[in-house]
Amino acid sequence: MDTNGIEQMLSVLRSTAAQASGKSAEPSAGSAGVTDFSEVLKNSIDKVNETQQSANQMAEKLAAGDTSQNLHEVMIALQTASVSFQEMVQVRNKLVTAYQDMMNMQV
Repeated sequence: MDTNGIEQMLSVLRSTAAQASGKSAEPSAGSAGVTDFSEVLKNSIDKVNETQQSANQMAEKLAAGDTSQNLHEVMIALQTASVSFQEMVQVRNKLVTAYQDMMNMQV
């Protein structure tokens, strides 16, 4: 699992939280520059989509009788796509919950 995107997302969230609390955002040791949250989110969704499409293509080739496709590799690709999709859904749920919590805050 690639943690680079997660680290970028955390960096953006930390800087946003620091700005909201009135403190100056301190750049973390691992961040080279500012990354747009929407860009990181879009790249993560695109990667999940690529994983699903690749797994589906492998499964279709196996079902069509392509002898170059290994059943074990196809099953692993399908499970990887499933887990990455479930992870994306959980991230979406957390973002929606955070948004709802922010909307319910009284200022």
